[in-house]
Amino acid sequence: MARKKDMNWNLPDESSWDVAKLAVLMDIRDELKALNAILSCPNFLGIPFTLRDISRNTRKPKRKPKLRKVG
Repeated sequence: MARKKDMNWNLPDESSWDVAKLAVLMDIRDELKALNAILSCPNFLGIPFTLRDISRNTRKPKRKPKLRKVG
């Protein structure tokens, strides 16, 4: 069985389950390519670091304990 990467198969106009399966697989392949391009984007990969920085910068400052007078 020869594998041809990124080949768009010519589907016949007939309605059959084999044609439908092949069409769905080609659609899934295209969507996975788009997701892969998004997920490898440096802006997307930097989101956790950006959120961590925002979290650090927006924390409430720690309260200093109040001193009590003795005596």
